[in-house]
Amino acid sequence: MRAVPHLMLEPAFDPSASNRDAIGIGNKASAALDVRHGTLLTLEDINVSFDGFKALRDLTLYIGVGELRCIIGPNGAGKTTLMDVITGKTRPDTGRAWFGETLDLTQMSEVEIAQAGIGRKFQKPTVFEALSVFENLELAQKADKSVWASLRAKLSGEQKERIEAVLATIRLRESRHRPAGLLSHGQKQFLEIGMLLVQEPQLLLLDEPVAGMTDAETEFTAELFKSLAGTHSLMVVEHDMGFVGSIADRVSVLHQGHVLAEGSLEEVQANEQVIEVYLGR
Repeated sequence: MRAVPHLMLEPAFDPSASNRDAIGIGNKASAALDVRHGTLLTLEDINVSFDGFKALRDLTLYIGVGELRCIIGPNGAGKTTLMDVITGKTRPDTGRAWFGETLDLTQMSEVEIAQAGIGRKFQKPTVFEALSVFENLELAQKADKSVWASLRAKLSGEQKERIEAVLATIRLRESRHRPAGLLSHGQKQFLEIGMLLVQEPQLLLLDEPVAGMTDAETEFTAELFKSLAGTHSLMVVEHDMGFVGSIADRVSVLHQGHVLAEGSLEEVQANEQVIEVYLGR
């Protein structure tokens, strides 16, 4: 079980006055997180500047409990900075960032944010290649300990069951004893997703997850993400419009640091501004 930081934080604004109420889609999150209004992640009026360059400009975004949201946009639109703000790597100059109703992400460390239930996967898979698939999952489940101490520690029955379930989910059960370095690129991506899942996050941030994958791997990734939605909320940054269309509940288009358009993929593809700045004709 992951540890939830003991933070006594009160909202800086009245949630009942926010339009977040309409975002939730009826799924339940962990009892440890207050999502009474159905919204897991709230970003309001976020601004981030780097040496005078505005990476994010008055960005407002809401992610519902159990939602699968895709983030698209041209290079330099602010997608990476957005994820950096959510995970605590970058502090916004101004704006509000809430996980549930009571956790102020701007006041939490990266470790506290991860422990609270936000997991991030970068574009390039980062696994321990000398360790087996099972050992990678075992180590991820005990992320609060040193590498070797974690591997020497005995797993509980519950932890073993959790790893077995994740192995089945990511289709690596038959490769459990295989060194991670010998996996294909796609399998390494699946393993890293599994390393997040064993920590039981409520929000998964996934950066271009199908880059470099085969068609079959991409198809399985779509199936995997759709199976995870509901139990988890997912934010997927992706350029592959075919993949986006196969998974997204809702699409947000970023341009010059703010949300240019939002809706179904069909709706944003028909938006004249989106066509002009990103999709082309």
